[in-house]
Amino acid sequence: MPLYEYQCPECNNRFDRLVRSSEAPPTIVCPTCGGEKSERILSLFAAGPRSGSSASSAPACGPVG
Repeated sequence: MPLYEYQCPECNNRFDRLVRSSEAPPTIVCPTCGGEKSERILSLFAAGPRSGSSASSAPACGPVG
């Protein structure tokens, strides 16, 4: 199940939910205000490295063999 990040336009609360990929997305209710218009937003984890951030110390992936 993928983890999605949401933001409530009514109170600006940001939260995340696990959503089953086999189901149609249900109405996502804000846990703070109970608003039902929360929108999925781009997660910083999914966005990749930000400009100006230091390079990872992990080795780069490349061809094997």
